[in-house]
Formats: sequence, structure tokens, C-alpha cells
Amino acid sequence: MRVAMVSGQASPLAAFGKVDAGGRNVHVAGLSAALSSLGHEVVVYTRRDAGGLPGEVAAPGGYRVVHVDAGPARAVGEDELPPYMGDFAVVLRRLWRDWRPDVVHAHHWMSGLVATSAAHHLSIPLVQTFHELATISKRHLKAADAGPDERIMLERVIGRRADRVVASCTDEAFELVQLGVPRQRISVVPSGVDVDLFTVDGPVCRRGRARRIVAVGKLAPRKGFDTIVAALPALPETELVIAGGPAANRLKLDPQARALLRLAEDLGVADRVRLRGSVSRADMPRLLRSADVVACMPWYEPFGIVPLEAMACGRPVVASAVGGQVDTVVDGVTGLHVPPRSPRALVDALRRLLDDVVTRTAYGMAGRDRAVARYSWDRVAQQIAGVHKRAVNGQHRPRLVRGGS
Repeated sequence: MRVAMVSGQASPLAAFGKVDAGGRNVHVAGLSAALSSLGHEVVVYTRRDAGGLPGEVAAPGGYRVVHVDAGPARAVGEDELPPYMGDFAVVLRRLWRDWRPDVVHAHHWMSGLVATSAAHHLSIPLVQTFHELATISKRHLKAADAGPDERIMLERVIGRRADRVVASCTDEAFELVQLGVPRQRISVVPSGVDVDLFTVDGPVCRRGRARRIVAVGKLAPRKGFDTIVAALPALPETELVIAGGPAANRLKLDPQARALLRLAEDLGVADRVRLRGSVSRADMPRLLRSADVVACMPWYEPFGIVPLEAMACGRPVVASAVGGQVDTVVDGVTGLHVPPRSPRALVDALRRLLDDVVTRTAYGMAGRDRAVARYSWDRVAQQIAGVHKRAVNGQHRPRLVRGGS
């Protein structure tokens, strides 16, 4: 099957060349490679965001990446992109007349705008993955959410016009129904993890005798790193290593990094909090393997890749019970769930695991088994290929929806 992936803001090539590649970059790269390994012909269309990029690149995973000229050849914020999406759609319509895909799969709402226009113009089946929904992000982030006011309406229209909509977790599926997407057109398929890169055996970052908690993610308030720092005074002989944000030599310029270090100083644990800055994907497994426990404490998380990577490395996870983490981390089997923003509950959970090597080991083994059995990219790609097939076969083909209600 010919599969056109539209990922305007998240190039899969960033997953190989940048340490700060986000979850969507990794998702599109992993899924495209896995679909290619199943025999599908996959082409990813992404916006040219830098000068000098070739028109087309053969990615390491066996798929192609096409750089589309739409707007300036530089990084552009999401709020600046809408004026260029029409140009993006025009280019896709022209390209797809020469190489007509069997199915189009759009990632994120902005790509959905482009794909909806181009795919419906050519009567090509459309699959949509939002990765995050404005209704959820605005509920949790409020003023910190920078999405345009009309995004909720646009996501409703995109969801209703798509042949199939992929939700990454059960929470998102419920939200899609509230937006008016028919249940029978929603498929719940999680993101995946590279179980050949993230393994139990392999190099381990050097560490001392202190017990080690590892946390990974962008240095943003919603990631809940402050909750982990606040728990540290009640956990003697324990260090916290946080990976994420800018390069280590630029951490002093980052306001979130400075805020975390000030909090650690105020609590008297600055000597036990280590900010590593950005860590490449190649080096991430060795850092995760060095942990006694991996703590994932966001108070808002659409899906969350880090728990899967930790589980694939055989490490137990303490996770806030939000978003996709409710699905991926099995409470009492691969880790423990705690309420978000609750240092006291986090202390209790971390103590249970840090003081019990047998339980840590059992959770780690179960986590690895679960990651391989349910979240390997091969497994995820097989499920997505099934969604593509249903879209192509015209199951539950939606009528054209005009307007947002």
C-alpha cells in the first residue's frame, strides 16, 4: 500500500539528527520505518524549515521524506503557520497526481488541515492522528496553551471528515466522541517504542552509591519535575537526575532550569539534584538503565513516550495517573500510579520501590515484557496498517461536513 504521511511541523529526520526531537518526530519516524518494513511504500511530507534542505531524502528506515515549500525556510511557531497551510495543500495536490497514495495519514491538527483539503480534493481516504487535542490542553494548560481560539472547531471538522481517527489512549478516544467523532470511526492505537534500542542489557551511565531516580522531558512546568524535587527531602541517600531542556552548557540561561535549581536549594537538596540537559536518543537508554526508578510526573500528558522507554529498559516506573500513562503503566505490575502534583503520594510510592529491590526487579521484568508484547513498533504498525486498510475499503466513510457543528 502507498501511504502518504503528512507531518508538517515534525520531521522524522529530526529523530535522528537532533537531541531535542519531540515525541511526534519520534512517532512519525518509528511508525514510517515499521510500515516500510511490512512492505508498504511510505512517503512523509514535512514543511521545509531550513535553507539548503534537499527536496527529497531517503530516511534510514526505508521510507522517503519530501520537504515541501510552504512559508519561509526557517522554524516558524504554530501560531504563524496557518497562512501557509493553503500553499502546503496545493503542493500536495500536485505531487499526489503523479504519485497517488492509497491512503493519507495526517499527524497533528495543522497537518490535518492540509491533508483534509488535499485528500478530499483527490478523493483519497484520510486517517487522522491528533496526538493532542485542544479541548484537553486548554483544560489543563489554560493561559499557557498557545493554540489559536478556533483550533477546537477545526479539530472537530477534521475529525468528522476523516475516514478514520486514531486515538493514542482511551482518554483521547472519549474526548473525540465528545467532539462529535462517531465511535465506530475511532481506533485506539498507542505510540510505540524501539525495543531494539531501549533494552535491558547494554551500557549504563556511571553512578555513585546513592539511590537514583531518573526523570526525562522538556523543562516545562506541566512535566511536574518540581513535584519530584519536592519529594526528595523525604528520601535520604537518593539523587534525582533530570534529562531534558537545552544543552548542559546552556542550562543556566533556561528559566525553568533555574527555577528547579532554586527550589532544590530552598529545600536543601541541591547537592542531590543533577540537571543533565539534552540527552541524545542514542545515549538515553544508558541513562534509563542507571535508574533504580524512573519517575514520570506530568500533570498533563497526551500520551507519554518516556514510561515506555523506561519499561523497555526494564526499569520500574512511578507515573502520575494522567493521559496515556494510565494505559501504559500497569499499577502494581510494571510500576505505580500516583495523583499528579502530590509530593506526599510520590514519596510513598518511591519509598515502596527504592526500599524493595525484589519488587523493583519484578516490575522491571514485567515492564519489558509489556513493552515488547504491546508497544513495539512492529506491533503498532500492524494495527495502523489495519486502520489504513479499513479506510481504503471505505468502512464508515463520512459524509462531507460543512461547518463546525
